[in-house]
This record gives sequence, C-alpha cells and structure tokens, in this order.
Amino acid sequence: MSIRDGYPMMKMLAKSPAGLEEILAGELQELGAVNIELLNRAVAFEGTKKELYAANYRCRTALRILVPIAHFTILSENDLYKSVKAIRWEDYLDNSHTIAIDSTVTTSLFTHSHFVSLRVKDAIVDSFRDRTGERPSVDTENPDFRINIHIYKDEVDVSFDSSGASLHKRGYHVSNAEAPLSEVLAAGMILLTGWDGQSNFVDPMCGSGTLLIEAAMIAMNIPAGQFREEYGFMRWKNYESDLWEEVQNEALEAQREFNYQIVGSDISEHNLRSAGANLKQARLHKDISIKVSPFQEITPPAGGGLMVTNPPYGERIRVEDIIELYQELGDALKQNFKGYKAWVISSDFRALKMIGLKPMKKYTLFNGQLECRYAGFDLYEGSKRARYQTGESETTGNGN
Repeated sequence: MSIRDGYPMMKMLAKSPAGLEEILAGELQELGAVNIELLNRAVAFEGTKKELYAANYRCRTALRILVPIAHFTILSENDLYKSVKAIRWEDYLDNSHTIAIDSTVTTSLFTHSHFVSLRVKDAIVDSFRDRTGERPSVDTENPDFRINIHIYKDEVDVSFDSSGASLHKRGYHVSNAEAPLSEVLAAGMILLTGWDGQSNFVDPMCGSGTLLIEAAMIAMNIPAGQFREEYGFMRWKNYESDLWEEVQNEALEAQREFNYQIVGSDISEHNLRSAGANLKQARLHKDISIKVSPFQEITPPAGGGLMVTNPPYGERIRVEDIIELYQELGDALKQNFKGYKAWVISSDFRALKMIGLKPMKKYTLFNGQLECRYAGFDLYEGSKRARYQTGESETTGNGN
C-alpha cells in the first residue's frame, strides 16, 4: 500500500450522470487524484483520505463518492450471504451505528435489488449478533453508514458511500419551479461549454435559478458543497475533523472575484420567486440579476458571453406550441445574442432543429430518465464568411 503525505492511498469510485464522465475525471485530476479511469456513469480513481473529502466537497459533477471494501464472485444467493458475512464489519462500524443498503443488480441470479439489500442486511446483522449478541439497526433515511452493493453477472462489489445524501443536494435549493434541473446536470452543462467565468452568463428561461447559481459558483470557484452541512464520511470511525477543515480552507483560498454579469429571466412570476429564494439561500442574490420577462424580450449584457438554457420539452405543451417556441428561441438568439455562445438542452429533437441554427457541438445527456440533446451554437458578431477569412473555423462536436 503506497503512502502520500502520511496517508495511505485507496481506490475510490465517483458516480456521475451519463455524458459527464470526462468532466468529472478532469475535476478529480485537479484535486490530485491519480490512476483515473473512465467507466459508464462513473470514474474510478485513487487518492488519500484528503482527496476523498475534497471530491465530496468540490466536485460539481459527482453524485456519490464510493470507497470499495470487498470484491468477490458468487454463484448463488447463499454465496452472497456468506461472502458479505465474512467481511470484518467490526473494523468499520459497531452495534450502535445505523446502516442502509443500496443495491444495483444486473444479473440472472437475482430479480430484485430490494431482495439483495435484505440479504446483505441479514448478513451484516448476523455477523454482529454471532460475535456480540447485539446488532446494528437499519435507518433508510439518515443512516450512519450507507453501504453500496453492485452486482454484475457473478461479480459483487461492496462499497461504503462516503457522501451520504446524493451530492446533487447542494443545500441551497429551498424552492422549486416546475420540472427543476438537477444541480449536478446544470454544473455539467456549463462545464461542457468550456466556460471559465471570464465573460457574461445568461439564462433566459431560468426557472428556479439552478443554472444561474451553478454558473456563479463556477465563476467564483465556490465549492459545490459550500452549503452542505453533512457528509457520510463524517460518521466514520476514521473521520478527521482537522483534515476536513484543511480541505475547506484550501477551497476558500482558491475562490476568486467575478467581474462580469450573470443574468436570468423567466416568464413565470412563480418561478422567479423560487429563483429568488434559492439565490438568497446561496448568498448570491447580490451577484445574480433576475427579472420577469419573456425570453423574446431579453437584451443580454454587452460584450458577449455564454447563454445556457433548459426550455420546455413538450410533455405538458402541445407539439404546435413547442415548435413555435423553439422557432422563436432561434429568432431571439440570432437577433439579440450576437457575440454569444448559446447552448440549449432538450429531449424534443424535432423541436431543437426548429431553432434554425447549425450546432457547433452536440452531446447526449440525461435529464432524469429523459434522453436529451445538448446543442451549442456560435452566434457570430459578423458573417461566417468574414470569420473564415480571418482564419477562424467552425468546430465539430464529438457528441451525437
């Protein structure tokens, strides 16, 4: 086992939404993680306890940070029970701790993940009962230890979830608009554009303000977990409060000034009230401007910048209305947003084409269970021909 800065290196796994794996890998690398490997909806890496704390606190596109403790193969339900029971659980927790089991199952050996969770719970409880005569309790809402079981075919991975509640729960969302965007997806969308906070940012259909808040946090390098009070690792036996304070202080020192504008609007007064409440909770209400307005009437800040938005997809609106909405969005971009890069996410691929601009890049992302296209458009100040004559060219995306 290798040592770095006095701490043993360990293997970890960061879970992410599909399509954001490369962004997350880059975030982990910046924190000092090594041996980084891209997986499906996850990134494997190695680091010390310091990187474990920092990944939970600073990674914007991570959903959970898992620490594997066991790997084995099984041929039956009984194999699962015996192998889990054989783990030295007393090294990690005791009878006074509460536990919860989360299982992900892709195998013919089991048909229900809930059954797997029950058998794993039985194995852990029986292990303690056999040794001490007592057993830890189950608490599915707020456990001391959240244990993750992943079964693929006959391979089983047992991990501790160091995050506790999902990392998309930043702590600033106190009010939601209709169909709110996940904080992790919002941050990933902004980071995919390559925006570094050195220009203006606009969301003309801002809903409850998630994209605006994530943009401000990126621009000022405010850590993703700035407003969270608790993580799973804080209840572990080996938790070090001094190291956690060091991670927080380093993040504080890395924060920076933002000298541009972040502007949002929405046609719904209800949505804007939600956005205003969230901005205040994030203590960003003085840094972000919002107003009630249809997107067609928005005049973005001069000097160019980035526009990112999450318009309606059509689940609650007639198709004819959606087509017109996206056509009007395209018209507004062409007329009002010259000098900006504009990015739009939608699960309605036909409507997305009605914007009437050729995307410079496209990515496949998932908003919940909805497969979406995330398309970027370059809204040139002058004509394309003039730009090409100066040696600039259009970029082709690596998405779908």
